[in-house]
Amino acid sequence: MFYTCGPNEAMVVSGFGRSPPLMIAGGRVFVFPCIQQIQRITLNTLTLNVKSDKVYTRHGVPISVTGIAQVKIQGQNKEMLATACQMFMGKSESEIAQIALETLEGHQRAIIAHLTVEEIYQDRKKFSEHVFKVASSDLVNMGIGVVSYTLKDVHDDQGYLHSLGKARTAQVQRDARIGEAQYKRDAVIREAHAMQEKVSAQYHNEIEMAKAQRDYELKKAAYDVEVNTKKAESEMAYQLQVAKTKQRIEEEKMQVQVVERGQQITLQEQEIIRKEKELEAKVKKPAEAEKYRLERLAEAQRLQLIMEAEAEAESIKMKGEAEAFALEAKGRAEAEQMTKKAEAFKQYKDGAMVDMLLEKLPLMAEEISKPLAEAQKVTMVSSSSSEVGAAKLAGEVLEIMTRLPNTVEKLTGVDISLAAGKAPRVR
Repeated sequence: MFYTCGPNEAMVVSGFGRSPPLMIAGGRVFVFPCIQQIQRITLNTLTLNVKSDKVYTRHGVPISVTGIAQVKIQGQNKEMLATACQMFMGKSESEIAQIALETLEGHQRAIIAHLTVEEIYQDRKKFSEHVFKVASSDLVNMGIGVVSYTLKDVHDDQGYLHSLGKARTAQVQRDARIGEAQYKRDAVIREAHAMQEKVSAQYHNEIEMAKAQRDYELKKAAYDVEVNTKKAESEMAYQLQVAKTKQRIEEEKMQVQVVERGQQITLQEQEIIRKEKELEAKVKKPAEAEKYRLERLAEAQRLQLIMEAEAEAESIKMKGEAEAFALEAKGRAEAEQMTKKAEAFKQYKDGAMVDMLLEKLPLMAEEISKPLAEAQKVTMVSSSSSEVGAAKLAGEVLEIMTRLPNTVEKLTGVDISLAAGKAPRVR
C-alpha cells in the first residue's frame, strides 16, 4: 500500500527489509502490510509560553519572567529527525510541547539566577539571546530546534521594578529638562546662525541678482546694438533695393520712350520722305529754274560787293596808316615830356611833388564842390553879421581848400608853402 504525508509531518517505516527504519519527511512510501509498520511524527512549529514565577536573581530579588519560544522537530536534518523519533515516537504533540517547555523553563530560571534585575530589565535582548543559546544546545540533543525566543514580560511583587522606574523616571525627567534647556540654547544659537546665514544669503542673492541684472543690461544693450545695426542694414538694403527697382523701372521707361521715340522718328522720316517726294513733284522742279536764275543774279551781286569792299578796305588801310603815324609822333613827344618830368622830379624831389599837387588842386576843388553843384535845392540860414548866398558857398569851398596844405603835410611830410619856391615849371 502507498502512504503519503504532508510537509508538516514525517513517516517512519520499520519491519521486514527496513533496518534501519526508513524516515520520510513530507512524501510517499510503499508499505507491505503485515510485515512492515508505518508510524507518523508531527513536524509542526510549537509555540511555548515559558513562565518562571518568583525566581531569585543574583542579588536575591524575586521576579517573574515570561518568555515566548517557537520550537519544532527538524525534518530536513536526518540525524535530528532520527533522534526525535527515538525520543518522541508515539507521543502526542502536546506531550512533546510539554517536554520542550519544561526544558526551556529550567534554562530560563537558571539564567535568571545568574543575572541582576537591572541586567534583565534593561537589556532584554541580551537575556533573550542567552536563553536561546543555552536552550538550543540542549534541545538539539532531543532533535528539536529553537526557531525563536523573545522575552515577553518581567515583573515583581515587591515594587523593585517600580522603584527602579521612579529613579529612572526622575533621571529621565532631569535629563529631559537639561536636554530641553540645552535644546533651547542650541535652538537660539542655531536660530541666530540661521538668521545670520539668511541675511548673508539674502545679501549674496541680492548681489548675484544685481550682477545678473547688470549682465542682462549689458547683453541686452549689445543685442540691441546688434539688432539695430541689422535693422538699419535691412532698412538700407530695402531702400537700396527700392532705389534699384525704381532705377530699373526708370530705365525700362526710358527704353520704352526710346522705342517710342524711334518709332516716332521712323514715322517722321517716312512722312518727310513723302513730303519730299510731294515737294519734288510740285515745287522742286519748277523752283530749280528760278534757283538757277537767282544764283546767277546773286553771283553777280557778290562780285560787285567784293570789288566795292576791296576798294573801301584799301581806303581804310591808307587812312589807318596816316593815323598810326600821327599817334606814333604824339607818343614820342609825350614820352620825351615824361622823361623830362622824371628828370625834374629826380632833381627837385619835394618841389616836383608840390608842382604835381598844385596841378591837381583844380581837380580837387572840382570834386569838393561837385556835391553842391548837384544839389537840387539849398537852404541857408545865417546870422546878420555873416555872408549869405553864393558868397557863403564859395567861402566854404575856399576854406576847405586852405586846409589842404596841412593835410598834405600830415600825409607826405612836405610843407607846400616852403617847397613852392623850389617847384620847377615843366609843361
